[in-house]
Amino acid sequence: MSRTHAGAVAAALAILAGSIAAPSLADLPSEAPGRSVTLPEPHPHWMFVGDLLLRRNALLDLDRGTFLGMVSTGFLSPAALFARAGGEFYLPETHYSRGSRGTRTDVVTIYRTRELAPVAEVEIPPKRAVNVLPVGNAAISDDDRFLAVFNMTPATSLSIVDLQQRRFVQEIATPGCSLVYSAGPRRFLMICSNGSLQSVRLDESGREAGVERTRSFFDPELDPVTEKAVRFGSRWLFVSFEGNVHPVETSGDALEFGEPWSLISPDDRADSWKVGGTQHLAIHQATGRLYSLMHQGGNDSHKDPGSEVWIYDLDSRERVQRIRLAHPGLSFMSETVEFGQTWAWPFRGIWPFALDHLVPNPGLNSLQVTQDDEPLLVTGSQIGGSVAVYDALTGELLRRVPTGGMTTHTLQAPWGGGEAQP
Repeated sequence: MSRTHAGAVAAALAILAGSIAAPSLADLPSEAPGRSVTLPEPHPHWMFVGDLLLRRNALLDLDRGTFLGMVSTGFLSPAALFARAGGEFYLPETHYSRGSRGTRTDVVTIYRTRELAPVAEVEIPPKRAVNVLPVGNAAISDDDRFLAVFNMTPATSLSIVDLQQRRFVQEIATPGCSLVYSAGPRRFLMICSNGSLQSVRLDESGREAGVERTRSFFDPELDPVTEKAVRFGSRWLFVSFEGNVHPVETSGDALEFGEPWSLISPDDRADSWKVGGTQHLAIHQATGRLYSLMHQGGNDSHKDPGSEVWIYDLDSRERVQRIRLAHPGLSFMSETVEFGQTWAWPFRGIWPFALDHLVPNPGLNSLQVTQDDEPLLVTGSQIGGSVAVYDALTGELLRRVPTGGMTTHTLQAPWGGGEAQP
């Protein structure tokens, strides 16, 4: 390359860098260090976004498109668990004394919501399952009293923490059964290798009061369910690789298994539509709507990202809407890439147009729905630190919100009424 060409390239890059949406340094207010800020009462449109690479959960205001704060999560990015009474949330964490090696310590850290500040921690056996699953690694009892953490060494067990007394209670062996889901004030569920569920009951002190296995409710060889179940009131919905919904009612003393039904019609199945993604299901409790990420793919593509969200009415079990998903936005080294936001009209619209029509969509791995009367549908991709926000009732794309992160993994909207857990 000649010096002339090199200079031209450098000049073009400088112009391009200058077009990235960021206020000039003169417009940035100075920030006083050492301040401690208390958040207002949590809003239904606040969302936690997990980042696997930065090992943190970021808190976003989806209406204003602003970053409110973050908490460190230790190794990987575990999902938080939120007290229904509000005021606190809990993070099962794994730490190594030398970063990625050395002495391992597992804890459940207790945070105050409005300060995002740790106020206590409970040390648990260093056996916590460390993986990238968005649900199933821990669960909180329906009365906020006990927390169960799934262990895998590869032997499986549960560590029980008393959240009221801030202490570790007991490790309960659970051979052949994995993950954990809340099912009442003193009961947790686990999925077993033969397609059954195991019910683990606790007494008032949090110690094991009984363990029972159910019949098999799915065939793990022909059509296994994913672990990414969602809860609708007292009913858990487990969805299989082939899109079959298996309802499990937990309100009674004995679990009741409903008749399975399919998310995918024969015509859609012929077109190779399947469920997929790392967090592919969400429910809006008040309207009884189930949201599912869908993609077109072959066998064993249940982790592939989705291109559409299909919405179902849980009463009729009919699909009522399809939303084709837009690009969630791009980021580079945790900085959101937005061109042209400071340009004069009509050039200001170039970047959104490019995202919607020119830039290849990487597909969406995660989705979540807020639990208020004006719900938002939020989608994110594992390869970018930005989320796309839609009106959950109409499907209209409202905005893209930067997370300040490098990846988008777990999405959690714990406030706003209804049964927002897990």
